[in-house]
Amino acid sequence: MTQEVILFFNEGVEFLLRDKGKVRLWLHACAKAKKRRIGSITYIFCNDAFLRKINKKFLAHDYNTDIITFPDGDSNSSKINGEMYISIERVRANTQDYGTSFKEELHRVMAHGLLHLCGEKDTTKQQSQRMRAQENLLLGLR
Repeated sequence: MTQEVILFFNEGVEFLLRDKGKVRLWLHACAKAKKRRIGSITYIFCNDAFLRKINKKFLAHDYNTDIITFPDGDSNSSKINGEMYISIERVRANTQDYGTSFKEELHRVMAHGLLHLCGEKDTTKQQSQRMRAQENLLLGLR
């Protein structure tokens, strides 16, 4: 039996994710809602500069973003595997832009990455609207 693993790390930023156990339970509930299971996912919390370097190196995008997701394996698999890099600075800025709390925005971005690992896209307006609706459903599972 393979172990389901959700890991949290920091890179270049002082940040403490509170209630890790509750967050893990919620992420498992999110996976279940997508009819999947967690295989191994890693969240790396970082700063804008670190994430921008990754954005330039791997995606050839020279701008800040809140999350970059790297799937590991087939997005149609029953297990969700991959890494997500989240800029804590962008999440904080998003709270101002969207008028939400830091916790709410962080959870939205975490759910967003999990949806990408499930194969969801957000490149078109229609895909973005679908993604936002799915984020809201997953946030409701907390």
